[in-house]
Amino acid sequence: MSNKQKTIIKPVTVKGSGLHTGQNGTLTFKPAPANHGIKFKRIDVDSQPVINADISHVISTDRGTTIAQNGTSIYTIEHVLAALMGLGIDNVLIELDVEEIPIKDGSSRYFVEALKDAGIKEQNEERQFIEITEPIEYSIPEKNVLLKIEPADHFSIDVTIDFETEVLGEQEAKLDHMDHFVKEIANCRTFVFLHELEFLLKNNLIKGGDLSNAIVFVNRKVSQEELDRLATLFNKPKVGVKEEGILNNLDLYHENEPARHKLLDVIGDLALLGKPIKGKVTAVRPGHLSNTEFAKLIYKHINTKTTMLKSPPFDIYAEPVYDVRQIKKLIPHRPPFLLVDKVLELSDEHIVALKSVTMNEPYFVGHFPDEPIMPAVIMVEAMAQAGGIFVLSKVDEPELYSTYFLKISEARFRNKVVPGDVLVFVIELSSPIKRGICSMNGKAYVGDKVAVEVDLTAQIVKNK
Repeated sequence: MSNKQKTIIKPVTVKGSGLHTGQNGTLTFKPAPANHGIKFKRIDVDSQPVINADISHVISTDRGTTIAQNGTSIYTIEHVLAALMGLGIDNVLIELDVEEIPIKDGSSRYFVEALKDAGIKEQNEERQFIEITEPIEYSIPEKNVLLKIEPADHFSIDVTIDFETEVLGEQEAKLDHMDHFVKEIANCRTFVFLHELEFLLKNNLIKGGDLSNAIVFVNRKVSQEELDRLATLFNKPKVGVKEEGILNNLDLYHENEPARHKLLDVIGDLALLGKPIKGKVTAVRPGHLSNTEFAKLIYKHINTKTTMLKSPPFDIYAEPVYDVRQIKKLIPHRPPFLLVDKVLELSDEHIVALKSVTMNEPYFVGHFPDEPIMPAVIMVEAMAQAGGIFVLSKVDEPELYSTYFLKISEARFRNKVVPGDVLVFVIELSSPIKRGICSMNGKAYVGDKVAVEVDLTAQIVKNK
C-alpha cells in the first residue's frame, strides 16, 4: 500500500451558508505542493491571510471548532477537515470568501463528493505519521468524558455517547480503518436537541440553520403551537415529531447516526495535529472542547517524546536562505559566540538552521579535555540564536531591533553532541506573535536523532 502524500488534481468549489453566521459563501479547494499541509485562505480580506490548520490556532469550541491566526478566523472547520482525513489528502489550500465553512447538510458528504470530483493524486514525498508508542489519556471525570489513544499500526476509533434521555441515550460507533470513512461516516449529520435549538435561535446564535442540516431530537412534549412556530422559522409548511423522537424533517441514515457524527467530529478535530495518526482512539462522550484538548495533549506528548515516525528530511548542502554573512546582518552575535552557520529554510511559521560542530570550538578545551561534549547551555543558546534570526526576519530594518529571551522551558537533552556532528535546528512558531512576544518550539537534530528539545519565549525590542 502506498504511503505517498496526496493532493487534488484540480480546483473544486462548494457553496453554501454558515450555520452560525448565516453568511452565504464559496469555498474552493486548490491543489498544493508536497509538505504544504492543509491551509485556509480568506480571500475576502484585503491581505488574503493564510490560516494554518493547526491545533495551536484553536480559539473557540462553542458548537464547532474555530481557528484564528494573526486576528483572522475560520469557523466550523471540523467537517471539511474530516473529509480530507477520510480521503487521505495531505496537501490542499482552501480558499474562502467568508469567515465560516458552509454547513451544507451538517455532515462531510458534500466536501467528500467535491474532492472526489476534483480527483486525487499521489505526490513524490512520503507521508509522515504521528506514531503513538504509549497510551495517552485525557479525561473530565465529573462529566464522564474520556479520550485515549493507544499504539496501533493504523488509525481506528471507537466512540460512545450518552445523553441520558429517552430519545437519545447510549450509542456506540466505530471505524476500524480510515478506508471505510466515506461509506460509513461521511454522510452522518450533526444533531441538536429541541431545547438547545430554541436557545440558539432566541440568542441569534444560529443564523444559517434550517431543518435540512441537523437532526433535531425532541426530549419533551411539544405543543402544536411550538411546532407551527418552528415551521415558520425554518420556512417549512409543517413540522411534526416522528415516533423515534426526532422532528420529521429527515430520516436517519443509521440508527446510531449521532454517535457516528461524533466520531466524524473527533477525526476532524484531530486533523489539526497536521499529520495522519497511527493509533487506536477510544472516545467516551467526546465534544469539540475535549477533542481539541486531547489533540493538544497528543501534540505535547509527541513533541516531548519525539514519536514522529521519521524526522523531517534536510538537505544540508542546499543553497542556503541566509549564509553567515547575511546572518550577521540580522543578529549581533559574533565569533566565537555566533553559533549558527546558515539558514536552510525560512517561512512564516518556522526556520531550519545549521551549526557544524568542530574540535576548534573554544568550549571543548575544558568540556571535557578527554571526552569533548558540546555543553547543553551552548546548544540551547544556538537554538535561541536561530529563533532570533526567525523573529528578526519578520521585521523591517532588523538592525534596529534586538531579541531578548524571556523564558526557556521544557528543555530535554536526548543525545550527546560531539566534534564532527552537524546540528540542524528546527524552530516552529507555537502561537501567533502578539505585542512583540514570540513563543516557539525547537528541536535540534543530529542525523535522524533528536539531540535537544526546548520551548522558547522571546520579545522583540527596538534598540535605544
